Amino acid sequence: MNDQTFDVLIIGSGIAGLTASIKLAESGLKIGIFTKDKNAQEANTFYAQGGIIYPNKNDDLLLEDIARASSYTNNIEAAKLLLDNAKQVLDEILINKAKTNFDKNDDESLNLTQEAAHSKKRIIHKKDFTGREIQTSLLNYISNKKVFPNIEIFTDHMAIDLLTPTHHGTHLRQRYENNIIVGAYIFDQQKSVVKKIMAKKTILATGGFSSIYLHHSNSESLYGDGHAMAKRAGAFLTNMEFIQFHPTTFFDRSKNKRFLITEAIRGEGGLLLNSKSERFMSKYHPDMELAPRDVVARAILEETVSSRHDCVYLDISHKDESWIRKRFPTIYEHCLNNNVDITKMSIPVVPAAHYTCGGVKVDLKGKTSLKNLYAMGEIACNGLHGANRLASTSLLEGLTFSYLGAENIIEEIGKEELYNGSKIRDWMYTGKYEIDMTLLNQDWTTLKQTMWNYVGPSRSTDRLNRAEAILRELYSQISNFYKNIILNSELIGLKNSVEVGLAVIHSSKINKNSIGCFYRQD
Repeated sequence: MNDQTFDVLIIGSGIAGLTASIKLAESGLKIGIFTKDKNAQEANTFYAQGGIIYPNKNDDLLLEDIARASSYTNNIEAAKLLLDNAKQVLDEILINKAKTNFDKNDDESLNLTQEAAHSKKRIIHKKDFTGREIQTSLLNYISNKKVFPNIEIFTDHMAIDLLTPTHHGTHLRQRYENNIIVGAYIFDQQKSVVKKIMAKKTILATGGFSSIYLHHSNSESLYGDGHAMAKRAGAFLTNMEFIQFHPTTFFDRSKNKRFLITEAIRGEGGLLLNSKSERFMSKYHPDMELAPRDVVARAILEETVSSRHDCVYLDISHKDESWIRKRFPTIYEHCLNNNVDITKMSIPVVPAAHYTCGGVKVDLKGKTSLKNLYAMGEIACNGLHGANRLASTSLLEGLTFSYLGAENIIEEIGKEELYNGSKIRDWMYTGKYEIDMTLLNQDWTTLKQTMWNYVGPSRSTDRLNRAEAILRELYSQISNFYKNIILNSELIGLKNSVEVGLAVIHSSKINKNSIGCFYRQD
């Protein structure tokens, strides 16, 4: 087996993984970043549109806004830690080091905008492609080998499982050792070989799992791999029922991956209209278009059901045409390519799975319940969001808590020794047959439709029971039918996705109360 060793293994190449790598590499540690995609840019960070909060330490209103959006279920200590550290981290990493080119006013000050559920303007942005600008600037920064000779990025490498002596040791006596993470099995998709990667510390930064839904706004490859691996290794998952459905994605019958229409459009004065061209949000919330996302998403679904119309409409055409083109160039171009001129017409929109508020349970330093395993970014749950996420906190959370987690790793890694790789089993190749893509595609369809129809924005006991029965049968079929199939990344992802889907269903059945972005009809 082609083994490799690192001080820190990072799985995922979005804002959390890249920020952690910068901080860790600056201390001289050897870092390996692994992503299953062919391009390290392919992360949810890249697709974020609206912006990132630029907080002030004296902005106590931000704490209230985060809490209010969560229906007062969030971890107050996590929010305080964010407020105390975020500006310094953002200034250091994005503005001073990565030179992220945020939009500025005529006096060169950062341009601030407002989004739903925010009590004031505090969000910085790069037009309507903030995530792309952040992701590109971070990758450009760490790709300078003169500055970071100790960072290696491996694309087309998919993590299969986390390594523990308890599960993967070569000797029975290793079962009595503490359950620690010592690295991961990584599938090199180009060479079709599995590598054993050993590391003193491992960071999961694999993002969320919204692409297990039929309609979603995420990168198509966000299967929940990190969640499934962490669960199999023995880590705790929490708040898995809290999945935020973005209320406004471009309605296109031909596609399941829906193009995000940023919340910033509503923040800038966009109006929601039903099929009769009537504003309707006043019926659902006093903040109308600026209500929290879960409220807006359910309101839109209610309007589509009552009107028997496939979508509602988001209208920004009352604003100046040149301003619209300048402020929202990506959305303008996408809509125009789909025969909608947003300077003159309303945008057809529907909700889609967007963000996972729950995930692998961590403390405020990013530590999971397993020794030497950290989780950062969307995969992690320290309670900041509680039952619902405030707009534009996701990028800030990934940035800030990955930085703080990296500081903790730097403090502790001197106590750790690299585990002896010869004491961990090599990957066992059992596949004999090529995969039948027709069967695989049908299994993906079953999963995605089940999650959308039964575990979507509105859930009930009957729907959850039906979903659980379908996914348990599907998991059994996958485990038995595919055990002799040659290793394939889609197959790995499918198995992980079904495991994560079952975790969401389990959490949804336990929670009997509608709160935040979780809504039960019964």
